[in-house]
Amino acid sequence: MTAAHQTRDVPYSADQMFELVADIERYPSFLPWCAGARVRKRETEGGNEVLTADLIVAYKVFREQFTSRVTLDRTARIVDVHYVQGPFKYLANKWEFEPLPEGGSRIHFFIDFEFRSVTLQKLMNGVFSKAFSRMMQAFIDHADELYGKQPTSSPGA
Repeated sequence: MTAAHQTRDVPYSADQMFELVADIERYPSFLPWCAGARVRKRETEGGNEVLTADLIVAYKVFREQFTSRVTLDRTARIVDVHYVQGPFKYLANKWEFEPLPEGGSRIHFFIDFEFRSVTLQKLMNGVFSKAFSRMMQAFIDHADELYGKQPTSSPGA
């Protein structure tokens, strides 16, 4: 089992960051280790958009595809991801975007997963902390590119 939570304050609005994370098909252009992304299905459920999406993750000699069910709750500014199929025993991640009174937003990102393969799990355990930080930073860097670099983002609570 590998789990982590990270919180970061950024100078971009909660809505801007929500839309950036919700735009799964653009992940390969900026997200480390994301070699491909495709939204297979879009539907509406309980007022939320629900996507079935495939991601291809490549790291060194490993290349794995997995499918997730992604719920986009625009009102609450939450992106909730649940594993459907692929190399994991389980995978869940959640993004929450909180508007800050002084402007900008606070990003809460949680991930929990375990690979079926002991080899893949051992490889990920060795690089997970660095990979997790790089993933969050990749979204912030992409926001800088899309929205224009703002004053420096600071680590959150």
